[in-house]
Amino acid sequence: MAEDLIFYTNPMSRGRMVRWMLEEVGASYETRVLGYGGDMKSADYLAINPMGKVPAIVHGEAVVTEVAAICCYLADTFPEVALVPQRGRARAAYYRWMFFAAGPLEAAVVNRALGVAVSDEQTRMVGYGRYETVMDALEYAVSNGGDYIAGDRFSAADVYVGSHVLWGLRFGSIDKRPAFEAYAARLTERPAYTRAGQIDDALLAAAKA
Repeated sequence: MAEDLIFYTNPMSRGRMVRWMLEEVGASYETRVLGYGGDMKSADYLAINPMGKVPAIVHGEAVVTEVAAICCYLADTFPEVALVPQRGRARAAYYRWMFFAAGPLEAAVVNRALGVAVSDEQTRMVGYGRYETVMDALEYAVSNGGDYIAGDRFSAADVYVGSHVLWGLRFGSIDKRPAFEAYAARLTERPAYTRAGQIDDALLAAAKA
């Protein structure tokens, strides 16, 4: 598409996931780095994302926030890179695990990191139930039916789910299971993942200089 694509981010944020997705689709985009606090809470940026958080993208007249939504939008907008599976079982798995990661997985991991304990009586009230159940479901997702989330072909769901796995293994917020480590190893071999990391690491180093 001919519209300008602007990417609002910070190298110490979930924007790193979106950077990887942008590199996968190969789109031309402008990066605008926002600082925590003033930049993200400015009136101009709040008009883009009322949450006052990054990442966000503006593509022509389209505004997209939330990492999973951005990944889906970019995959749909640049169909030539084929990051959305065709209809059928693979397409179902793509949506299923993309939104599993956006809902139960993230909630379970964050609650555990914050020390939030869910009692037996409360498991029916929270969408993920138990952390251990979420880890079992995640293991099923990354090891059932192929090398990737939706089978044998890499998709946008692997950017999003894979980012959670890579982050969790690095910082100890998810279990170090062999299936997770094998999946992570496949993802880190992708050139777009390497490029994205190098760009954000350079931005981070420049900010600290």
